[in-house]
Amino acid sequence: MSEYIVEMRHITKYFPGITANDDVSIAIRKGEVYALLGENGAGKSTLMSMLFGMYEPDRGEILIDGRPVVFHSSNDAAALSIGMVHQHFTLVENYTVAENIVLGKEPVKRRFGLLPWVDMAQANQEINALSQKYGLAVNATDRIEDLPVSARQRVEILKMLYRRAEIMIFDEPTAVLTPQEIEALLKIIEDLRSDGKTIILITHKIREIKQTADRCAILRAGRLIDVRNVAETSIQEMADLMVGRRVSLETHKSPSSFGDTVLCVEHLTVKNEQRFDVVRDVSFSIRAGEIFAIAGVSGNGQTEIADAIAGLMNAAAGTIRLNGSDITRASIRERASSGVAYVPEDRQKTGVVLDFTLQENLSLRKYHRPPFSEHGVIHRDQVRKYAQTLIERYDIRSGQGPDTCVRSMSGGNQQKAIVGREIEEAAALIIFVQPTRGLDIGAIEHVQAHILKERDRGAAILLISLELDEIMALADTIGVIYRGELQTIAPADGMTANEVGRYMMGVKEA
Repeated sequence: MSEYIVEMRHITKYFPGITANDDVSIAIRKGEVYALLGENGAGKSTLMSMLFGMYEPDRGEILIDGRPVVFHSSNDAAALSIGMVHQHFTLVENYTVAENIVLGKEPVKRRFGLLPWVDMAQANQEINALSQKYGLAVNATDRIEDLPVSARQRVEILKMLYRRAEIMIFDEPTAVLTPQEIEALLKIIEDLRSDGKTIILITHKIREIKQTADRCAILRAGRLIDVRNVAETSIQEMADLMVGRRVSLETHKSPSSFGDTVLCVEHLTVKNEQRFDVVRDVSFSIRAGEIFAIAGVSGNGQTEIADAIAGLMNAAAGTIRLNGSDITRASIRERASSGVAYVPEDRQKTGVVLDFTLQENLSLRKYHRPPFSEHGVIHRDQVRKYAQTLIERYDIRSGQGPDTCVRSMSGGNQQKAIVGREIEEAAALIIFVQPTRGLDIGAIEHVQAHILKERDRGAAILLISLELDEIMALADTIGVIYRGELQTIAPADGMTANEVGRYMMGVKEA
């Protein structure tokens, strides 16, 4: 019996214009939590996609329990008890939890020995039993479209358990979770390890690795840099190895210097599709050179405030003024032309057009005006030149440069493209919703530096983040939202993280 349950020896994988993995060798012991740490585009997901049978290596070999294997599909990997939860979930929205989990592995019985039928009652029973055993808290008969993100992730984990996976790969598992949901997931991972499962974490979040993993392999630009015992390696060391330079783990902000009021929101009320109030009578203002941050647990109305200001949702009541002009009923393009830039929460649905190239996405704010177009004709050379500038300025990594299809890019690099495109507008008001979600520590440092640079330029900035540390580091003023209402607005230097946290839970007297 081999000491290692998984060995990947001298793995090399090429894609057009890029070497995704370059002679990478790792070995993973049964029952350990093994982390793959690296920047966006470092080759982590590609490496694990080969272990899960989605790609075949161009060179190298894979061994499971000491035996060489060749995977031609994910079914081959599943047959050897390997499962994977992808960063972007692979669930059928209008199916139930149970229907998604058993899809392809349905419990088929035969009536009268002849007529096949799927025993969903048995499936529901098995799935609810698994859910209770591992504390995954989902109902087998609920529909996926009705579930929050964290519950959908638990469904993906149950899918692996139902297929009796012993080697479980998690690709950026906390990228779309709130801090509370992250803690719950890390507890689930610990329980899975206690049950003898081997866990592989693909991530760039060093603090979570420090909390959970036994060992970590650090990748940079497709190459293996080092393998470290997590307990013996500091967060600073891991960050520096990952990025290839000294990384600042602290944010340095210049003293505030506020100008005139840029954005004034008065008595704003926003209703959702079911006509319920999700934002209730909210009022605040943001001055030039000020970062106004809204803190709150996910789902309390903060995203709807941003959407209403940007024009993606209608205001049911109240007014929105930009530099004194009423934009409450203005179109999205009118608001953009007036000086509103927007980095949305959902990068794939709202931030980019997935099947457009990178250069087309980077020019979405400019393509309709000179020098990018004249008389309805787009000047492709200008679009490409502009895209190349942004790619270098914001370190956007892609296999084919400006010609890369955005769908093929990592989530972190999609995010950097959106952030760069909106910052380049030099707008009077910039709205950032979860600007560093899915980014590695080097990219977070880069994006936060750009946000502070825009503040120092004199932009008014609305920052909405689920990361309390980010809010405390960047904000000049903090508003805390709970159930659609602002509980308090106060200078950031006059509030502690503890006080903000209490307001986030609805406690009005901190």
